[in-house]
Amino acid sequence: MKIAVPKETRGGERRVALDPDACRKLVQAGAEVALEAGAGVAAGFPDAAYEAAGARIVADATALLGEAGFVLKVQAPQARPDGTHEADLLKPGALLLASLFPTRNLDAMKRLAARGVTAFSTDCIPRTTRAQAMDTLSSQANITGYKGVLLAAVEFPAYFPMFMTAAGTTLPAKVFVIGAGVAGLQAIATAKRLGAAVTATDVRPEVKEQIESVGGKYVGIELAQSAQAGGGYAAELSAEDKARQAKLLAEHCAQVDVVITTALIGGVVAPKLLDEATVRAMKPGSVIVDLGADGGGNCVLSKPGERVETGGVTILAPTNLPATVPRAASTLFSKNLLNFVMAFWDKDGKAFRLDWDDDLQKGCAITHEGKVLHGPTLKALQA
Repeated sequence: MKIAVPKETRGGERRVALDPDACRKLVQAGAEVALEAGAGVAAGFPDAAYEAAGARIVADATALLGEAGFVLKVQAPQARPDGTHEADLLKPGALLLASLFPTRNLDAMKRLAARGVTAFSTDCIPRTTRAQAMDTLSSQANITGYKGVLLAAVEFPAYFPMFMTAAGTTLPAKVFVIGAGVAGLQAIATAKRLGAAVTATDVRPEVKEQIESVGGKYVGIELAQSAQAGGGYAAELSAEDKARQAKLLAEHCAQVDVVITTALIGGVVAPKLLDEATVRAMKPGSVIVDLGADGGGNCVLSKPGERVETGGVTILAPTNLPATVPRAASTLFSKNLLNFVMAFWDKDGKAFRLDWDDDLQKGCAITHEGKVLHGPTLKALQA
């Protein structure tokens, strides 16, 4: 089977879908692997490293995508600088594996379906024990939480840790993390390692022990109804619980120095948690890092990809943070993809095996044989 890895075309994307180590394992399994020239350079992987792993380097992206039976990518197919669209370049009937975020990339999903591509989206893989090693949402969110705290520490006009000097003592920064999924837990742990006093909240009170295990102090409300959506995701709150949570957030944000928001509904959509009044009530010099920016942002004043100052409060809304740590992010992402491919690899036929009786494949299949299979994406396309 011919497996192709193109260079990512989204602006600022420095990751690559396959690192040399995973490439070597696919070649050993019998796959023919080809990469677009320079695909891994921004992540610190030169073409020579892939050639040493047994891959072929192809200069022409159109030829690369047109001959591949299976394409591995980081991002959903995009329009290329020459005006062509990657989805339109794929061979009819080809397989695609990437973090597609299909409801955010509806045009690409329509193109993939029209092309007859069988597309699997790693962000839609069911959150089961078996799928943990394939879960790109978790592996990349871990990086997002880590890098978000570093950005906050750079922006904050004081120290994170307590320092005792001859000139006096500086107290530790008070950091409040909203959302205790993978990104939130990593943010708590990183802020704690930097010496901050960390509090955290989540609409799922059952994560209290996880918050405390990484050094945070839990604050929260008693919910009138469960906010657990299944698979470890948070569900949307009732109107009553939203009001009570908003009151808690406003009161606590006014007391801290740094707020880091990581909340996502279903791992995709960012609920609006911080309104303008909450931001205005924060102390001058405070910092908000909105890690929900890729999903629209948790703060109403956030501008994804931009830095905003209002009333003495700085709001950062970074997008695609994993791309800013490209080597580590690519290595983890690559292992996720490799684990998915090898879970369905036919050793005798040396090819990927479609199995529609398997819950993992069914759960993350977005398009197949000209149809959109993914319910939320289909609903969005019909709206």
